[in-house]
Amino acid sequence: MRHIVLGSSSPFRRALLEKLAFPFDTCSPDVDESPIANETPQELVQRLALKKAEAVALQHPSSLIITSDQVSVLNGKINGKPHTPENAIKQLTESSGNTVSFYTSLCLYDAQEKNYQLIVEPFFVHFRKLSTQAIERYIEIESPLKCAGSFKSEGLGIALFNRLEGDDPNTLIGLPLIRLINMLNKQGIHIP
Repeated sequence: MRHIVLGSSSPFRRALLEKLAFPFDTCSPDVDESPIANETPQELVQRLALKKAEAVALQHPSSLIITSDQVSVLNGKINGKPHTPENAIKQLTESSGNTVSFYTSLCLYDAQEKNYQLIVEPFFVHFRKLSTQAIERYIEIESPLKCAGSFKSEGLGIALFNRLEGDDPNTLIGLPLIRLINMLNKQGIHIP
């Protein structure tokens, strides 16, 4: 099997990829993630996944490289990672009773052939009405300060939602595994 590298420092993406039960290494790409003027959320995550793959390819020139990027969008505005409890409270308060769109890009980059497969997978989170007390308690328990949208759906964050809408629940955590398996199959890597 080809050497596979996950181009991410995310422990969540690493844990997701481990589900597929094949060996891989990780490499943290160092890229500027700033949006470009007039770039849509979908264009942003697509561009960043490809940039990350190209950066990792410089260190792993004969590998298959998996990269991803994700944004949370509410009312047309991108929500980044909150980094502080105050920002997390603000994000979850704005999300309360609303639908938040997540766009997760996925790139499988063949560094040897210099070609790639690149998609953006949408996922929609329908939040229930949340009290200030519930939001503060959730943030205190789970501390989702490095998570787009200020929650961890794989943990207690599931209690914040009325429903989830999308093809693959792994997408919301940060790596669309169903699409990745299809991409790997096209590269001759069959799971299981």
